[in-house]
Amino acid sequence: MELTEALLVYRPLLATGFGIAALLALILRARMNAFAALLLVSIFSALAAGMAPEQAFDTLAKGLGGTLGFIATVIGLGALFGAILQASGALDALASKLSTSSSFKTNQWKIASIGLLASTPVFFDVALIILAPLILTMAHDRLKPAMSLGLPLMAGLAVGHAFLPPTPGPIAIAELIGADLGWVILFGAITGCVALAVSGPLFAAFLEQRNRMPIGNPAFELDETSNHTTRPIPQPERAIFLITLPLVLILLGTLAGILPDGPIKYVLEIIGHPFSALLIACGASWLLLDPKTVQSRKLMSDAMARAFEPTGAVILVTGAGGAFKQVLVDTGAGEQIANAALGLGFGPLLAGYVLAVILRLAQGSSTVAMITSAGLTAPIVAMADLSAPQLGIVAIAIAAGATTGSHVNDSGFWLVGRIFGITPGETLRTWTVSTTLISVVGFLMCLILYAALALF
Repeated sequence: MELTEALLVYRPLLATGFGIAALLALILRARMNAFAALLLVSIFSALAAGMAPEQAFDTLAKGLGGTLGFIATVIGLGALFGAILQASGALDALASKLSTSSSFKTNQWKIASIGLLASTPVFFDVALIILAPLILTMAHDRLKPAMSLGLPLMAGLAVGHAFLPPTPGPIAIAELIGADLGWVILFGAITGCVALAVSGPLFAAFLEQRNRMPIGNPAFELDETSNHTTRPIPQPERAIFLITLPLVLILLGTLAGILPDGPIKYVLEIIGHPFSALLIACGASWLLLDPKTVQSRKLMSDAMARAFEPTGAVILVTGAGGAFKQVLVDTGAGEQIANAALGLGFGPLLAGYVLAVILRLAQGSSTVAMITSAGLTAPIVAMADLSAPQLGIVAIAIAAGATTGSHVNDSGFWLVGRIFGITPGETLRTWTVSTTLISVVGFLMCLILYAALALF
């Protein structure tokens, strides 16, 4: 009798556990689309937890709508912003400026910084394909292995993709756990810079000193996203200004909360909202990078039209993650997960990181790992009653966990191997280790920041 009562009490928790197992099976074994798998598991978990069908579907609609109302707009504007920078050649101009540097080691640090900036408005794989030809040429001219510059570049791209909005992952995490994007940007920048230094230039130097940097057979003939031969080259300083513009505006919007009521606070709250900040960035990009020729304008228009193609799947997956989170809340499974985690001594920071690591290693996609683990961590966060800065650090910890150990079930793993012409074993010893360093160092930085907040 006691067993039956326990099963009834913990029915939502058991339903969630089976749901997560089913999610991994559907993605790994059945190769089901992540959006469809998340939605199917959300329905199963709601019904298995005891919800009536009508109530279950109302919960899913509530979770989808509540999540996408903010995220779809930000991701869409971010994609538009990235398309303008990409099609105008601003990223190419920024990277090309590095080729005149006389120091190869200095170039490694500069390339890492370019990767960090480039991945903020542009998806990881797109930025890698855009910048790879320059990296390969620079390494070839200096008679160095391509991965000597490739590792710093990819570390910068991975850090930017995980820690700095408007990339989809940190935006989704912030929305799901209720973190302010300004704090996420601030702590993401602090954490990301340290993680980038260790996983990029320093790790590359470590491999070079021990003659363990793979030579590879780089693929110089890469697919080009567009033809820029007849296009005027923008000033690289403009690219830096435009990429940092929305980040600074969002930070100002967050800091406006500590100002007294008045016109300055009013204006900062308007321009610092992510919607306004990204709209301003898009407008400034169009004005400063305005194409002068008919062909350039066509390239820009085509790029903007294609901008939403890769974002559609991300937006839908994020919405399905929001639906799954809402199921956890409405069935009571989230509260049971939170109580169990807190009982084991797993606070929001550790729980979010560990869940993200497990999901990342299991199914490969960092975005899916971020969204799913954020949904699972949200109830723990709610019970912990964290401050706004603490929520920002928890968001970065989840992002760090979802970055770890890129391996054979991650499409990025194979893209890296193809571009730099290295074997899977060499990719594991370089790229996989680099992403693991990003994760570990990022989490350690989160622990330090979290402890520092507690002291003050």
